[in-house]
Amino acid sequence: MAAPMPAPITITDIQTFVVQPVRERLVVVKVRTSRIEDMWQTARANGYWRNGPVLNNALSGVDQALWDILGKRAGLPLYMLLGGKCREAVATYTHADGSSIEEVLDNARAILAQGYRHVRLQLRNYGGGTPDQPRPEGALPGAYYDPNKYVRETLKLLEAAREHLPETTEILHDVHERLSPSDAVQLAKEVERFKLFFLEDALPPEQLDWLERMRAVCTTPLALGELFNHPFEWQRVIERRLVDFVRMHVSQMGGISPARNVAAMAAAHGIRTAWHGPADTSPVGHAANLHLELSSPNFGIHEWCRFPEHVYELFPGMPIVRGGYLYPNDAPGLGIDFVEALAAKYPPTDYLEEWTQARLPDGTAALP
Repeated sequence: MAAPMPAPITITDIQTFVVQPVRERLVVVKVRTSRIEDMWQTARANGYWRNGPVLNNALSGVDQALWDILGKRAGLPLYMLLGGKCREAVATYTHADGSSIEEVLDNARAILAQGYRHVRLQLRNYGGGTPDQPRPEGALPGAYYDPNKYVRETLKLLEAAREHLPETTEILHDVHERLSPSDAVQLAKEVERFKLFFLEDALPPEQLDWLERMRAVCTTPLALGELFNHPFEWQRVIERRLVDFVRMHVSQMGGISPARNVAAMAAAHGIRTAWHGPADTSPVGHAANLHLELSSPNFGIHEWCRFPEHVYELFPGMPIVRGGYLYPNDAPGLGIDFVEALAAKYPPTDYLEEWTQARLPDGTAALP
């Protein structure tokens, strides 16, 4: 005799919590419901104005909550519902920056001493810091940087890293779209000799046609996608094999549902995943990335922001790094929870995000 079908479950409530346990503000979504695919497709299309970053971020919160609920109903960790483990843990990288090359290298050594093998090197944040030349009279305030100075100092940094860090160190660097397309092509060619693990965001989404020229002149591994939210953006670079790593912000692209499809598409084209994972990806988002990575044969690397201890109290069940690997806890669903009673301790505050007010030496507004 066949087992009775479970009663259909619909959304009964959606709650949102805005918290700021560190500098970045996080929005946590709690959903009380069951089905995923139909709800995702309906929610995406029903509002008509689809594929925008605001809608997709909201849709992602609901999507991740639905997958978590499904795993809990099944009594299985999410990676089992996505096909099962391809590995027991995932390799991670984290960031080493500083105000001088020596400080960056010292910070990198400290990271390597903790068992990490991959480290991203940045000198004075994106763009290399304040230009040497004075600003024009009456120039507007902003985060000024000099692209030429940035290139010169980045090449010196990477050269020093290859000379002084262990040869087994996997080095990453983020251009963060701070160069003109032609200068970005030149930089990708010049850093080829340093054998980077990848060069990140050498070009903005608006200039993807330059990727073919970049591919033609060098073999530097390229990672791209954190600003993508429209399917045509990632389909194009995957189908043409224009990047080596796709690193979309899973929250920006709509959640786990589209990300699992992208991972499968990338695998068929020999491209690995490196989902975006800064501090403004919440612990729930990092857990979602981890489950995708555990179940994807073409996993490349996990970006890890090293949350402080009190964030683990707010989000019990967070994945833990040991020896440079990020491990799941094997609890059902995403394996992570949110302590609503602690949320009030971390209310959001308004502040000016200075680094996004990027300007060239003459005061021209630039991409951040």
